[in-house]
Parts: sequence; structure tokens; C-alpha cells
Amino acid sequence: MAEHLVQILHGNTFVVSDAQGDIQASATDPSGLFALDTRFLSRWVLTVDGERLTALSTDDLHYFETRFFLVPGSGTVYVDAKTTVIRQRAVTDGFREQLAVLNHDVDPVALTIRMDAAADFADLFEIKDALEKKGTSSVDAAGGQLVMSYERGSFRRTTTVSSTEPAELDDGGLQFRIQIEPHSSWSTELDVRVASLGPGGRPLRPRESADERREVLADLEHWIADAPGLTCDWDALVTTYRRSLVDLAALRFSPLIANAQNVPAAGLPWFMTMFGRDSIFTSLQALPFTPELASTTLRVLGDWQGNRVDDFRDEDPGRILHEVRYGEMTAFQERPHSPYYGSVDATPLYVVLMDEYERWTGDAQLVRDFEMEARAALSWIDDYADLQDNGYIAYQRRNEDTGLENQCWKDSWDSICYSDGRLPGFPRATCELQGYAYDAKMRGARLARQFWNDPAYADSLERQAADLKTRFNRDFWVEDGEYYALALDADGAKVDALTSNIGHLLWSGIVDTDRAAAIAGHLLGPRLFSGWGVRTLAEGEVRYNPIGYHVGTVWPFDNSFIAWGLRRYGFTADAARVAAGILDAADFYDGRLPEAFGGYERGLTRYPVQYPTACSPQAWSTGTPLLLLRTMLGLEPVGDHLVVDPALPVGIGRIELLDIPGRWGRIDAFGRGRVHVDPGPKLRPQLADQAPTHHLGQGS
Repeated sequence: MAEHLVQILHGNTFVVSDAQGDIQASATDPSGLFALDTRFLSRWVLTVDGERLTALSTDDLHYFETRFFLVPGSGTVYVDAKTTVIRQRAVTDGFREQLAVLNHDVDPVALTIRMDAAADFADLFEIKDALEKKGTSSVDAAGGQLVMSYERGSFRRTTTVSSTEPAELDDGGLQFRIQIEPHSSWSTELDVRVASLGPGGRPLRPRESADERREVLADLEHWIADAPGLTCDWDALVTTYRRSLVDLAALRFSPLIANAQNVPAAGLPWFMTMFGRDSIFTSLQALPFTPELASTTLRVLGDWQGNRVDDFRDEDPGRILHEVRYGEMTAFQERPHSPYYGSVDATPLYVVLMDEYERWTGDAQLVRDFEMEARAALSWIDDYADLQDNGYIAYQRRNEDTGLENQCWKDSWDSICYSDGRLPGFPRATCELQGYAYDAKMRGARLARQFWNDPAYADSLERQAADLKTRFNRDFWVEDGEYYALALDADGAKVDALTSNIGHLLWSGIVDTDRAAAIAGHLLGPRLFSGWGVRTLAEGEVRYNPIGYHVGTVWPFDNSFIAWGLRRYGFTADAARVAAGILDAADFYDGRLPEAFGGYERGLTRYPVQYPTACSPQAWSTGTPLLLLRTMLGLEPVGDHLVVDPALPVGIGRIELLDIPGRWGRIDAFGRGRVHVDPGPKLRPQLADQAPTHHLGQGS
């Protein structure tokens, strides 16, 4: 999202406006009021006497509420204004906007206040793909309300605008003719309500209560109070931690398929819905802090596990969903997201999350309740994902028209490539998928032995995992480069690009111990490590682009699991170095890590370069500081105890994480920064005077 845009959200309802609070959406940009994957307002523009306004400041009150301070006029030279306009907006199931106009003059003032309003009811897929609407729209300005409607068969959406003060209504908006006495003010509250109606006019969700703001604030206070408390000598880390907790709270929503339970939405603006992979990774990151997210994620994904072969939705029995959408194109089966199952990693990761959740919480009942779902996921790995009959998970979409081509987490069109830039055919078996499968089988064996009373199944899974590890280390190893290939192609040949995926292999445990040092060396070497973090694709690869989505950018979430993998194999200083770079970057983003940022070397600029269309907030970026805290403190559940083995960058000073929840009840963890880490390439001489004065790897 561009910096000049202002965004507030609550659940999967969100508003994206400019710095004045106005919405002027084009057919292809994601500004407006959105809910349930539909844009309910595409125009919302305030004028005073026909003039647009200039922003003096924007006050970020809460994740769901903001305030704009404005003056009339839109010129580049400020004129001593006699009138101030304040807009305070809070998201509910639409939004409420308090509009106040203040007269600072010694004389009365007569003004015409107008709010232009329009709704194009665009589906998010229509915005992304610049598609035309197929239904009919209407506007009704009567009865003190402006009602904008859209209908296509049984699919109906409405936006209703009303005001607490009498307004002149027309098809294009609302108008107020007011007079304000000297040093006085006028105000009104504008209420924008959205309605999503299914067959028979049934609302798809109820109207929020009148006390919604108070309830949301109380819930946020409880959410933060229930999480572990953090104190640290480095104030920026405390800021980042709180920002992560607040953003994670903001991204929680209750999808229609979740029976009023909350799961994390993936990210604003394009992904404000449930994604299997994203929910699992975020739940893993947040386990030591908010374990209830993992519980809900496991239950909801288990309930909606695939149960048939459906080529349109890329569904198989046992497969975990990828994405759920509620917009028009999904309703008319022009997109397969009802739900869509086209991710190949979410299914083994489901078992990984279940095991990790039990290790932290001791919730054996959930493991027993969802035994069949976990078994089905493990069976899917061998029965449906082995597309090449070689014992490896691979993917190839069956829905050639609207299905996802790349079904791993690096899902952009050019992300899977050979070192020379060529793109392999399908099926593709990427390396991290094999690591996830190995980990799922090992963890599934523990669950089978301890909770499902099936030692024979446990033994079988362990044998399968051992065989997979042996074959993988033989077939994926690039001997002359001493790293694992990104993938095997349709012919079983190595797709030999050097990528960050090898860090996920460390996390999974599939890497042979005698090769781990070489992998760590690549991850922290100059081709992959920028100084801010590990790049998705190594510098020197033909497709390397520091601002290419998956071909050179740095993804914070990716780095958090890489750091976890480095700790697993004993590379504590390397894990601390990755953590230091990412947390330094978070400081530049005021504690809110974006989806991705540029992969330029740290010596080139004094700040991490923004990726132009990164989602922010994004769930697994929000979870990144949480997992890095776990990694730096060395938090690992062992039986009914929590082991604490800190390895912190020296610049962090002393850190205390208090009341960590788990099967042990609540426990505190302490540490002091003692690991000296190199931030990477030094700043170039011409930029040295612009350098930040502090880095986590150095002393204060």
C-alpha cells in the first residue's frame, strides 16, 4: 500500500482512503470501503463550498478508527484558514464518520458541505483483473437515506448512507447548507451501512451492535493484557511487539464458515480473508503468545477439509483449503474460491501445527477430536500429492483457467526458475514441500503413538519419513554448489536456483547434519543475505530482482522460519543475525513489518527499500517479531516444561518476556544480548553520514 493512503479495518471490513479521508477509486485500485470481498463505496469525497480540502494531519487512533484534520482549499500554498474540518471515522460493518466544521472567525459563516457518494460494488477479482460488472445498479435518494444497490440474480448488495442532521439528497450524495456562528461549530454523524444478501434476501451477517466501538476496545485491551508482557532495554523492540499484537488483533475475523470463531485474515488490501497456509504459519508464529489462534485455525481448517475430487476447486480428500472468498465472481462460479484448495503446502503444515500446538498447550482433546482430519492430511501426501510417482509432493493445477499455477508459498508466475532463468514445466516438486512432508510424518508419528493409540501407524510414518529424508538428500543436492535445488522438474531434473527455501529445510529437520553448515553459510552469505534479511532469490541468479515479488525481495515471515531453522541446527549466532536485521527493518517501518521489502544490500541505503505493492498489515509479517522473540530466547517446550536458552544480539540489552502461556501454566523468560552479529555489507562512504546510529548487532 502506498504511504499516502490511510487504512483502517475491523475483521474483513476495511476502508482505504487518501490523506484527506476521501475515496476516489479507479476500476483497478484497491481503495474504498470493502466487506466480504466487495467494494461497497468507490467514491466518498468531501467538499466545502465546492472546494476539496487539504490535510493538516491524520491521527491514527486505533486500528479501526482514524481522525483527519483538514482545511478548505487544495492549493500548494497554505492560506490562513478560518475554518477547520474534522473527520473521525470508525469501521463497523460499514463505517460511522463524525463530521465537524469549526468556525474560527469573528463573523458568522454560511457554508455548503457536500459528500459525494457512489458504489461500484466491484468484486476484488474484478478490480485485480479489470473486469466489467454483469449485474444492474440503482440509486434511491428518499426517506432521509441514500440507498445504492446492486443485483445479479440472487446476489444482492446494498450500501445505505444516512445522517443525524437533515441533508439534501440526490443520486450523487448528500448536501448540507449550514450557518455557523463565530467561534462555534456544526457537526453531524454519517452512517454508512452495508448489506450482503443471499438467496431470499437473507443477510449474510448481522448488523453490528450500537456499542461496537466500546466492545472492540474492551476486546483489544483484553487481548493485549492476556499476551505475555515484554520489557527490553531496546525501546524499539517493545514498540514492534505491541504493534504486532495490535495488528494481529486487527486481522482477526470470523469467516462465515468459522461459526463465530476468529482466525487471522492474511493481509490488507487484497487478502482480507481466510488462507489455509497463512493462517497456519501465523498460528505457528503466535503460539507462545496467543495459542487460541492455533486452536481455531485447526478446527476451522479441519471442518472444511477436502472430501471429494473436484477439478474446478483443485480439491482432493484430505486436502486443506487454500482460500475462501464471498464475492460475486465466486458466487457465480467464475472463480473457484468457495473454497479453493490450490495450495500444496497447507496440508502437511496442518499436521505440523497440530503437533506444535499440543506440545505448547497440552490440549490432547483437540488432537483426539481431529484425529481423522490429521490422518486424512497425512494420507493426502502419498495418495494425491505424489503426482510423479517418485515419492515427492508436487503440484499441477487441474483448473487451467482460474486455478493457481504455482501452489507453493512463492506463488508468483516466475518464482520457480532455474539458475539460468528458464521456467520449468509441470508438475513441480519444490524442496520445502518435501521438508514439510518429512516434518508432518515425524510429528504425525508422535501424535499416533501418544494420542491415537496406534503404534504401528507411528512406526510406518517414521519409516516413511526416514526414507524420504534419505532420498531427498540424494536427489535435491546440488553437489558443485553445496545447496539444495529449488525443485525437481517434470523430468526429475534439478531446478538449480539458489533460494531462501533452503532455510525452511532447516526448520523442517530434513537436512542431513553434515550439510547444515553449508546451508547456513549460503543463507548468511553475500548472495542471499542483504544485511536486512535473507533474499527470496540469490543475487547472481538470472531472474534476481531486488524488487521482484519472489525473486529477490526480503520477506519477513520467510526470515522468521529461517531463523527458527538455524536455531534447530545449533547456528545460534546466525539466527541472531537474521533476527537483528529484520527487527532493525521493523524499526524503520514504525514497528509494522510489511509483506516484503527490497532486497538491496544494506550498504546501498540507510533504510530497507519499500516494495511498492506490499500488503500491510499482513498476518505472517505481523507474526514475525513474535517468532523471532521465541527464536532469540530459545523457547522450546520439552514435556511439561519450557526450556529457555537465550542467544540475543548484543544491542538488544536485557529482555524479559513475562507470563508465557502453555501447558506449564504461565512462566517468565529472561535474557541479555551477548551475541555480536555483523549487520552485513558496510555503508558506502557517501552514505555514511546518513547511517542509523544503532544496530542490534552492535553495542549501544
